[in-house]
Amino acid sequence: MKIDAHQHFWRLDRGDYGWLKPSMEKLYRNFLPDDLSPLLKRCGIDGTVVVQAAPTVAETEFLLQLAELTPFIVGVVGWLDLGSERFLQDFQRLRRNRMFVGIRPMLQDLPEDDWILQETVVRNICVLADEGFPLDLLIFPRHLPYILELLRQVPHLRAVVDHLAKPHIKDQIYEPWCSQMSEIANYPNVYCKVSGMVTEADPDSWTPADLKPYVECVVKAFGAKRLLFGSDWPVCTTVASYEKVYETTLSLLTSVLSPEQVDWVFGENAGAFYRLETVR
Repeated sequence: MKIDAHQHFWRLDRGDYGWLKPSMEKLYRNFLPDDLSPLLKRCGIDGTVVVQAAPTVAETEFLLQLAELTPFIVGVVGWLDLGSERFLQDFQRLRRNRMFVGIRPMLQDLPEDDWILQETVVRNICVLADEGFPLDLLIFPRHLPYILELLRQVPHLRAVVDHLAKPHIKDQIYEPWCSQMSEIANYPNVYCKVSGMVTEADPDSWTPADLKPYVECVVKAFGAKRLLFGSDWPVCTTVASYEKVYETTLSLLTSVLSPEQVDWVFGENAGAFYRLETVR
């Protein structure tokens, strides 16, 4: 099964996508399963993991409803307030839904870069770690030291770094990002999504060669068994089509991995990380 482990849906009239502005002309409209389905077919993608795009439980429930109605959705990474005393109650309720496979706090949008190290947050993350329940990390390179400290405190956490932690590809800044990602990769339960690269590159002049050093770093650090392909659709469409993202990622990985290993990144690893074999 070929899986896109990172894509989004939204419906503007829901009103909880604070980051979406009318000035974002390419993104400021509804994006729903019927929009994505033909793109998946063209690229031979069998299933997707849809990831939250609003920091509300209501949006998570909206995505879970879509998942029940959409055969190609194999899992939902939702949002819960890790800083809340109600976290455990909400987590246990949502876990009753077989499609709920992960949690993502929107760390990149929070005012405190070290928010994830707050006492209540760490305590709730320990619950996830003890349950083996995945945590998606939406971060920038500046957050990496705090993620490393979190992993020192909770070394058994099952986590995935989204979008390679959004390295500064446009400016071709490589360090200390690569060294810090390599440190994170020393924790065997941490994975990395090969996703979101085109939107970190120069939107007008990027080429696959601009992305290659960053892909090579995470391949070396995490190995072929701990990488997941993600399109980051529809966010990627501000720079490139779904097909272009798929083809570019496939080409970059094919240049450094065997055909069998590429297949792992495009399917098997997502199934293992999110335990998707228990979903459909």
